[in-house]
Amino acid sequence: MVHNKKEFTGGSVLLVIFFIVLFAMFQPIFDGHNAMAYLDNLYNSISKGSAYYVDDLREEAKSVAGYQINAKIRMENESQAADSAALITKAGGMAEASGRDLTVSGDYAGILSASLDDADTMYHNDGAALKAKYPNYENRDDRQILYDWNTMLAGFDKALKEQHAFEQAKVAVNINAKVVETAYNYYKVTPENIKDKMGIVIFSLLFYVFYTMWYGFAILFVFEGWGLKISGH
Repeated sequence: MVHNKKEFTGGSVLLVIFFIVLFAMFQPIFDGHNAMAYLDNLYNSISKGSAYYVDDLREEAKSVAGYQINAKIRMENESQAADSAALITKAGGMAEASGRDLTVSGDYAGILSASLDDADTMYHNDGAALKAKYPNYENRDDRQILYDWNTMLAGFDKALKEQHAFEQAKVAVNINAKVVETAYNYYKVTPENIKDKMGIVIFSLLFYVFYTMWYGFAILFVFEGWGLKISGH
């Protein structure tokens, strides 16, 4: 039985409008996406735009200029070892694959620079250019090259630490974490600067707060209209 018709009616109207808006939000009216997918893509793009560290890591790589690496690393399988040897050779280093083991030697800074170049290309979503650079990856997933770099850089970290070359190992870790993994995870996402999207960002945050409160007050008015109240003892 309705205790307060005015509050119950007001709350019911708010709930109806709430669900009408919710239904509209799930329609593909935002560049072919619903509101949730559109905002998810937007925030991914903004996140990618704020995670570009290639130039910073190029500067860091200069700190190991002149260092000659000589390391044996363990790859995941024989195929990856063979493919990765081609990456090192293209970078001007020397590599020999024997089963899953990959022995790498040469100019460490040059090899790191090559990994940065490839990651930068993929950051800008140009997988075709990278496959043209490495024909043996033609029929593979676009991100396989980055995956192989990721495995090698992790291997460099382990091998160099065993050689007590800690500063050199640190550069490999930073390139892997800040550049290679970023390019891999955000591949096909278009980077955006938050300053260019400030309007929609502020609107979405304010709307989220307003919409949540809207629902809360609607439920409150409906329950109070029914005569349901919270009371202490």
